[in-house]
Amino acid sequence: MAAHHPDGHAHSAAPHAHDHSHAPSEDGVACCSHHQLSELQSERYLTLYFVGMSLLLVTRLASWFFVPDLVSAEVAQIPAVLAALMLGAPLFYASFKEIRLGQPSSSSLAALALVGLLALSKFEAAGWVAFILLVADQVLRRTAFSAQRVIEQLVQLTPDIARLVDGSGEREVPLSQIKVGDVVRVRPGENLPIDGVVASGRSTLDQASLTGEAAPHEVQVGEPVYAGTTNLSGSLDIRVTQVGGDTTIGKVTQLISAAEKAKTPRQLLIEQVARFYVPIVLSLAFLTWFLSRSDVGLERAVNVLFVACPSALLISSPTALVAAFASAARLGIMIKEARFLEASADIDTVVMDKTGTITTGRFVVSRLAPAPGVEGAELLTAAANGEQQSNHPLARSILATATAARIPLDTGANFEEIHGRGVKANTNIGEVFVGRATWLEELFPNIKGDVEQINQRIEGMTGVHVVKNGRYLGCVGLEDKVRSNTKGVIERLRELGVKKISIFTGDRLSVAQRVGVAVGADAIEAECLPAEKHEQIQALVKQGRRVLMVGDGINDGPSLAAADVGVAMGLGGSDIATNSAGVALMNDDLSRIPFMVELARMSRSIISQNIAISIIVAVVGLALASSGYIDTLVALAFHFVGDVLVVLNSFRLFRFGEAYAEVEVPEQDATPQKRRGGSVNLLAAQPA
Repeated sequence: MAAHHPDGHAHSAAPHAHDHSHAPSEDGVACCSHHQLSELQSERYLTLYFVGMSLLLVTRLASWFFVPDLVSAEVAQIPAVLAALMLGAPLFYASFKEIRLGQPSSSSLAALALVGLLALSKFEAAGWVAFILLVADQVLRRTAFSAQRVIEQLVQLTPDIARLVDGSGEREVPLSQIKVGDVVRVRPGENLPIDGVVASGRSTLDQASLTGEAAPHEVQVGEPVYAGTTNLSGSLDIRVTQVGGDTTIGKVTQLISAAEKAKTPRQLLIEQVARFYVPIVLSLAFLTWFLSRSDVGLERAVNVLFVACPSALLISSPTALVAAFASAARLGIMIKEARFLEASADIDTVVMDKTGTITTGRFVVSRLAPAPGVEGAELLTAAANGEQQSNHPLARSILATATAARIPLDTGANFEEIHGRGVKANTNIGEVFVGRATWLEELFPNIKGDVEQINQRIEGMTGVHVVKNGRYLGCVGLEDKVRSNTKGVIERLRELGVKKISIFTGDRLSVAQRVGVAVGADAIEAECLPAEKHEQIQALVKQGRRVLMVGDGINDGPSLAAADVGVAMGLGGSDIATNSAGVALMNDDLSRIPFMVELARMSRSIISQNIAISIIVAVVGLALASSGYIDTLVALAFHFVGDVLVVLNSFRLFRFGEAYAEVEVPEQDATPQKRRGGSVNLLAAQPA
């Protein structure tokens, strides 16, 4: 029998404000300090940009039409001086912050270059340079390289208003007033504002925003639903379990935001290099000026400062990580930390739990195998009374069968679950033990012979054995189906270089072997307790293998934590944050595993490409600027060309996820179409 587990989670009933604003993180890595502007600050700076540009245009028009007839050249330059100071102020302030923190970077170099232009009395050029720097930064920030846009798109899926249903009827209230336990009504065509469980109604939901699945998902009473998904057909009353930032989509936004400020080993190395980079650039600029000691030399030094800004280098890793996290999230893959994405690129061993991972986890009672002298009804009654408070899939299946058979249950029974072994219950029909054969044999050694005989009758099935008042009653045989795409997923993992694929399960060897042969696994560890699974994973890691384990996230918690990458199947809401896996799948589609490995490898490749691009652009720009082959405007273009190339290259990770989703075909229903009298197959009637 697979291990039992409690599935309870304590949830705070406090209301959670739903805030659509996301301030940029202080810890985030941006190419320049002046990139780190909130939306409100950006709107305020637009006014500054407009006034500065107007002043520069006044100087330009005066130079064309009024100099020297009406005004002198010096007077015409006054608006340009004001514009240069106004537009340069944000850069000077950002530079001050960098120097105060002991981390001079792109803003410091740009500010120093502006000072050089002012020293050369090129006020109009200084103004236009500052204007182009700030506006181009804003365009770049708004379009691609920040996680902000991705987060905003996700948050906008959640309405700010909810329909609260209480004793006074239905009324609309701000989402901030909704608390756990309330009932919220969602009509067809509306997005769900909260996570919850369907209290009444039946409908289909579009969950593509969370799971990446194109096919609508049918829900009914008792099934979980998530904020940000769309109600397509019927009206639903939903009992709230999570609100605001605690919802599943709230957790997703937190994970993507965390990716932007992730300090991976590669990013830490980049930042260390950047610290030495700025002094080297300053030395080159000084040397360029020193060799000529003239205005021409100073202008070349200014150009060196512009082309050598390390902004592209600093965003090489964060832009790729944000794109990768967002791409994964669109397909329902929630990666908790950047290190798990990096580790996925080097996986050579994959371990899968059987129940609910390789198989569907939807068990059906296939056979009752009572011991001699025991009726099947007595066996099922004892099993159902023992399992009635368990959340394990096997227990749920037994209870469903007992309910269909109208077997009465003792709701006041005392229940104790022994992790990984089974349950013990004191009921009105006596003391009942339900669980693994090995556990019951430890408790009642005299039943071993009967258990062996019963196991032969349920060959290939998952068995739940039952003892009542010290008497062995027999076994309930259950079966579930292997997921249709499992074999294809394993073949794809082999193509990606995975050398060993194992199945770990608490089920009997005969059952595990049947499944392992069907999907093409390399090794099987059957009849494993959770502690034994954990030991096996630790042993693989100690052997130097890079292990990815896929499990249920709760029962397999220690094993998932011990693996290099732990992947929990089918989690949502608070489970994403609290389970010990590094990756959570919002659905049960195993094809997400090879996609994640490919995404990790592509991310690593793109980060390396970004670093190479930023270095090549800087070296070429330095050579041209120091030798005088480019002017200030071309040098300014070099300042941004590295950023643009890095952002566009990172954007390929978005497209990789989109392309995967586009070619995905929903699994077809295996049920054959019913043949009717009016049905005619025209293709069959055509001649060959």
